[in-house]
Amino acid sequence: MANFEIVMPKLGESIIEATITKWLKSEGDQIEEDDAILEIATDKVDSEIPSPVEGKLIKLLFQEGDVVEVGKVIALIEIEGEGSAVETPEIKSEKVEVKIETKSETKAKDDIKITEDNNAVYTSDRFYSPLVKSIAKEENISIQDLDSIKGSGKDERVTKTDILNYLKNRGNATPQIQKIETPVVIASGGDQIIEMDRMRKLIADHMVMSKQVSPHVTSFIDADVTNIVNWRNKVKDSFLKREGEKITFTPIFIDAAAKALKDFPGINASVDGTRIILRKNINIGMAAALPNGNLIVPVIRNADEKSLIGLSKNVNDLANRARSNKLLPDEIQDGTFTVTNFGSFDSLTGTPIINQPQVAILGIGAIRKKPVVLETEQGDVIAIRHIMIFSLAYDHRVVAGALAGMY
Repeated sequence: MANFEIVMPKLGESIIEATITKWLKSEGDQIEEDDAILEIATDKVDSEIPSPVEGKLIKLLFQEGDVVEVGKVIALIEIEGEGSAVETPEIKSEKVEVKIETKSETKAKDDIKITEDNNAVYTSDRFYSPLVKSIAKEENISIQDLDSIKGSGKDERVTKTDILNYLKNRGNATPQIQKIETPVVIASGGDQIIEMDRMRKLIADHMVMSKQVSPHVTSFIDADVTNIVNWRNKVKDSFLKREGEKITFTPIFIDAAAKALKDFPGINASVDGTRIILRKNINIGMAAALPNGNLIVPVIRNADEKSLIGLSKNVNDLANRARSNKLLPDEIQDGTFTVTNFGSFDSLTGTPIINQPQVAILGIGAIRKKPVVLETEQGDVIAIRHIMIFSLAYDHRVVAGALAGMY
């Protein structure tokens, strides 16, 4: 018999660790190939880890709630074979099914507990590494103070350097963002109480943070898209037959958004303190509604370099896999601009919230027929046209109304 090592898989280029949220199998269980062994969570998505082999699960090396680095052995499976050689499988990210909705019993995986005195315990939904937690506990840093530290790591995570700098300047530091006092809400008899799932908590925190960070301004414009509607109606059947893909309005407007970003790079940017970072790549996120009511934003990388056919295939693939919870962590990162389609729910328009650390987001409204005034060589006439409202929300720290209007 031989032992087979199950390792914490690499879930994306920027993912260095994950939390074990639930063991789906116990020591002594017989495992079939591709059986899900455990559920893990990163700060963005949740995943199930399947077994690449058949055998008997003989050892669990970590407990639920433990944060484990990528590549570390987390379990041993006894398999048929001679000798006692230990093998390490390569678990590829494409074999990991991303589960967007998390069970309520996994709530504790994102919490940290820091004892400020013998009785006080605070919790936070912000992700902190075990090292940062340990330093915070040893130095009696309260969770309120820890939450106020601006992180310099990936996705604004607090690093060891950040917390040591905070300790060095303790007493003189001013939090970047002041915590908002939320009102006390008391449920009445008969009210239904629904606990937010993990993803909804992340979305809520991200939206509140965006409003605190960026002074939002939203501009609106009517667009006559009659020619686009007529063209799509003309080619959609032949496009489907030739390419095996439906052509929707979304890739058409993403194509236009990408071209405009090349003309106005100040919209394809981020802000770091007093520095404006103009992004080289044009990576457009497309907000997608999930069956459970949550929202996820898969990213089309280098959208400006793709043809309309390529964009259509990319959009359809990401949308389908978003709905079936099969997106990979890397596919929802590194966006530089976001497009959200209010029109898919028949909304005329909306005021979207900027997806930090971006500086703008484009809202697409419903297309509807309207009587409008057209200027012709023979004079003004009233005609029925297909009209859409575009809304652009932008960070007024760095994007002025003139730039937004030109975009």
